[in-house]
Amino acid sequence: MQPSVLPDLAHNDSRAMHWLATAAAVFATVAVAGLLQPGDPTATASAATAAPAGTAAPEVTAGAPDPTGVVFPLTCGSVGQAVGRQARGDLDGDGKPETVVAVHCAAGSGTPPDGVYVLTHGSGAAPRVVATLVDPALRLTVGELAVENAVVSATTLGYSSDQVPSCCPDQREETTWRWSGGAFVRSVARPDAGV
Repeated sequence: MQPSVLPDLAHNDSRAMHWLATAAAVFATVAVAGLLQPGDPTATASAATAAPAGTAAPEVTAGAPDPTGVVFPLTCGSVGQAVGRQARGDLDGDGKPETVVAVHCAAGSGTPPDGVYVLTHGSGAAPRVVATLVDPALRLTVGELAVENAVVSATTLGYSSDQVPSCCPDQREETTWRWSGGAFVRSVARPDAGV
């Protein structure tokens, strides 16, 4: 073995003072990182903030309906309902944001199918379901859900037949919905088999 021409490195010394200094440096780094966190990710730009030329204006999400406490048209019996993914944005161009939610039965195990619903504020303050985009009877699970430029997009995972176990969906579909002519118009990208 050839001896090193470099001096021994200081951190190879395993004295207690070395480890104490290392622990203090790690603690200081974590503390500074905690103080430098970005703002609230759900915060939106104010109406006075203009988007740079050539870019779309930011989605308006302040005041979007909260799905907490909403009873969705999903039969779950005694296990109750669970809101999974959600996205917000102005879908119909009225300047008021809607909330799109994926909801499933809180089964506790397995992969219960999702229903995807659009919420808006009713005539009162309580939010209400105004559209069903994905019926839970289709046995689909929502992998991703987003609203951008008044378009709802979702990645859904499903099954090619009833013989496919519910743990292991074998089909994937990219679907979008756009409000047009008083209804949501659905578009599907070519489905992928063998997820």
